[in-house]
Amino acid sequence: MAEEKPKMKVNREEVARFCFTLGAALLISGYLRYSFQGTLLTTSKILLIAGGVVILAAIVLGYRSILGFFSRRSSRLGTNTTVLALAVLFILGLLNFVGYRHHKRFDLTTEKMFTLADQTQKIVRGLRNDVVVIRFAKLPDQQLDDLMSEYKNLSPHMKFQNVDPNEKPEIAQQYGAKRMDDVIVASGSRTEHLESGARGNVSEEDVTSAILKVTRDTSKTICFVSGHGEKSLADTAETGYSGLDAGLKKESYDTRSINLVSENEVPSDCSVLVIAGPTQSYFPQETSMVSKYLDNGGKVLIEVDPITDEKQQDPKLDDIFQAWNISVGKNVVIDASGMGRLVGAGPAIPLVVNYGPSPITKSFEGSMTFFPLARTVSIADKGKSDPEDVELLKTSSRSFTVPNLKREVSYDPKTGTLGPLSLGVAATRKSTEKGGRLVVIGDSDFAGNRVSGMQRNGDLFYNTVNWLAQDENLISIRPKSVTNRRVTLTEGQSKALGWVDLFGLPGVVIIAGIYIWWKRR
Repeated sequence: MAEEKPKMKVNREEVARFCFTLGAALLISGYLRYSFQGTLLTTSKILLIAGGVVILAAIVLGYRSILGFFSRRSSRLGTNTTVLALAVLFILGLLNFVGYRHHKRFDLTTEKMFTLADQTQKIVRGLRNDVVVIRFAKLPDQQLDDLMSEYKNLSPHMKFQNVDPNEKPEIAQQYGAKRMDDVIVASGSRTEHLESGARGNVSEEDVTSAILKVTRDTSKTICFVSGHGEKSLADTAETGYSGLDAGLKKESYDTRSINLVSENEVPSDCSVLVIAGPTQSYFPQETSMVSKYLDNGGKVLIEVDPITDEKQQDPKLDDIFQAWNISVGKNVVIDASGMGRLVGAGPAIPLVVNYGPSPITKSFEGSMTFFPLARTVSIADKGKSDPEDVELLKTSSRSFTVPNLKREVSYDPKTGTLGPLSLGVAATRKSTEKGGRLVVIGDSDFAGNRVSGMQRNGDLFYNTVNWLAQDENLISIRPKSVTNRRVTLTEGQSKALGWVDLFGLPGVVIIAGIYIWWKRR
């Protein structure tokens, strides 16, 4: 009888280890193919699926060994440590993923210098067409890269790229780049050049202004009346309006001066008419022209200063004010609260921190505006519903009015009125189909070159123009400027600080070391 051959005994543990090794190799191969190719192709899918199946088979074949391994105390401790480490890694990964998908930054600077202004956020979030910002240079600009990353976070319509014009001359030619470091903003066929190297870094204000210019279909014209001593757009003096002229152009408005006598009417292309601080009287015909413009749906800003000079005349615009239910006081507002000292202002420069419910001032809460020599402007009859009037600017309860500044400034109940006092009114006509808007403010110097950049004075003027021009998407707080926080030391203070730096901290460390050594020896 033939001898029976012994049966080969299969070692399940060895097979399980082999399957595990093979499965891991298949998984790694599939992942590497996917990483190199960038696309999950059929071969990569087969490798990954096969690897998973083989590893599952390894677990089934070696489950007894696995149970035995985890039954030992040392294995349990090791497993707990491994699970804890994996859990920590998973939580960290999850936090990073959430942070990537939901970007959030914190700006701790006083002026929020690293946060885009409200105006920029409104404009960019409201984009309907793609806007691309291109910088033509060999090396990237980190400051501009950081700024543009903030813009891109606001809207998928914002694009940014750095282009080397030597490598891609066709793109430089397409956008009209002429030299290195040119920055161009484009939307469709429109382009706006921001920088030509020597100008320095591109600012948020530059970029936002360029976005407006390339995305707005039409450019509105802001007309400033001249001929009666009004503020001039060309005047660079402290009380001039040259700064406002530049600011309006950055917001994509056209500006020009008009003379009502020579024009014989308010020009039809005037989107907003501005009468800024006239010192001479208007002719009745001119007042009639402005009234007619308003009746036909026009938009007007009138700034009337108090009469403090014998040469100054009443502008004689009362017919307009009465028709729009607005009362303009023949007085001067005095602020006895002392708040003006915060900005170096005296009692004749009232400070305003309380604002009416209007789109013009809705973002002003917690901020200040101040008015060098102002008169009251209030609603004449608060029972009227048309026009719809809102008192924009309210002084403190410790303010009062005086007839003039010729005598000692003090409150007289016979001739004055106690605060809070209104310094401005915004009115909307609703009884006619054409509508019409009028804003009257009892001061024109608040928007002059000297003070328009302080606090929210400039924003008040620009927001008023935006509201009148029905550009509500522009009403906001504009980009900020950096506060100078440098500390200037005298020569003696510098030397003292140097000695402290040289011996102060090192001396403390040495003394502490000697003390510890003495206690332990």
